[in-house]
Amino acid sequence: MRAISLFSGGLDSMLAIRLMRDQGIDVTALYVKTGFGSTHDITEELARRAAMVEADFVVADVRQEYIQDILFDPVYGYGKNFNPCIDCHGYMFKIARAMMDEVGASFLVTGEVVGQRPMSQRAEALGQVSKLAGDRPGERLILRPLSAKLLEPTTPEEEGWVDRERLLDISGRARDRQLAMAAAYGWEDYESPGGGCLLTDPAFSAKLREFVAHEELEVADIDLLKFGRHFRLPNGAKLVVGRHQEDNEALQKVDNPDYRPIRLPVAGPFSLLHREATPEEIALALRIALTYGKSDPSQSYTVTYEGTEHTVQPFGTKVEAQQYFYNAKEGS
Repeated sequence: MRAISLFSGGLDSMLAIRLMRDQGIDVTALYVKTGFGSTHDITEELARRAAMVEADFVVADVRQEYIQDILFDPVYGYGKNFNPCIDCHGYMFKIARAMMDEVGASFLVTGEVVGQRPMSQRAEALGQVSKLAGDRPGERLILRPLSAKLLEPTTPEEEGWVDRERLLDISGRARDRQLAMAAAYGWEDYESPGGGCLLTDPAFSAKLREFVAHEELEVADIDLLKFGRHFRLPNGAKLVVGRHQEDNEALQKVDNPDYRPIRLPVAGPFSLLHREATPEEIALALRIALTYGKSDPSQSYTVTYEGTEHTVQPFGTKVEAQQYFYNAKEGS
């Protein structure tokens, strides 16, 4: 007997798999990569944690499809930010269902806990997720081991594939029982409870809303939105300025053909500027980037951008530069 389990690397998803393995069920841990799960590539971390719970590990990269089909037109709307949680979970289960024959799975598993998240883990929302996943009438293939005893029996329980008595009745946002189970298993390596989808983060959601108000979102833009201060220049070009060393290193790894690097003649941030910036916007972008570097506002500097030398002078203060910053509070 085999199940496919949605896998985030978080404690709940690890425990759900462990409960299945304790009943002798083989598990394929499926990470559905939407692009919004983390600020960095967590594939190696997830593979390691899947091995900890004795599960096979696979990744489904659905970033393009997610943008096209889910992000901007969710059936059940958004949470407090840009998070279409119900539609997102339903879509993930739809991906998992499509893989069942391929891996020989008979049912699906998730670490969801009833009442833990206000939008997507209400009892009503769990039914909506099943509908989006493609459950047929009378079919209940999604098992939630951590809260199973609080829910109607599923097909795996009714068919005797899973012993319902060995499942749990956890509900609500407290995580004491999960943490106690992790300690009993000897686990220390798991995603913190505060981790999760970037679409639930107010600052990231603000960046995303601003971006799509001016241009169409592509897969290559997702990583760009995760780092730096974002400036919208007068004719619409986007400038991204690193805030610290971690930002600078991450922005240097961004693979986006629409953006070109700005390298300063002084110590300062690594920055990216949209390739269609006008000459006036280029000069402005260089002034802004210099302002955030170790520059003297009383001096002019020669900056080479795209093979052309530009002589520019930084703003007197960062406050002057921030008039082009779409959300100054975030960049303080």
